[in-house]
Amino acid sequence: MVFLLQFLPIIIYLLLIVIIIVGIILGIKLIITIDKVNKIVDDVNTKIERVTPLFDSLGMISDKVGGFFATVVGTIENIVTKIFTRSRKGKEESEIDE
Repeated sequence: MVFLLQFLPIIIYLLLIVIIIVGIILGIKLIITIDKVNKIVDDVNTKIERVTPLFDSLGMISDKVGGFFATVVGTIENIVTKIFTRSRKGKEESEIDE
């Protein structure tokens, strides 16, 4: 029993020292990894900033083309609606005359 009372604290202290050393090593590796990730993120941000104007211009062109086709389709729809509305009115008036 006396042997365990003297031996166990030594083992516990050694294990704590090992855990602290492993924690320090992992912390240093984590810091190095975070620095590398920050460099990659900065590089990606600069590349995105270069490409963003291209996508903005493509979006603007897409909006203009969509607006143009919406106007053309609306005009065609109005013409077709007027044609069918007149033909129906003409049929209704002829039925009333009879």
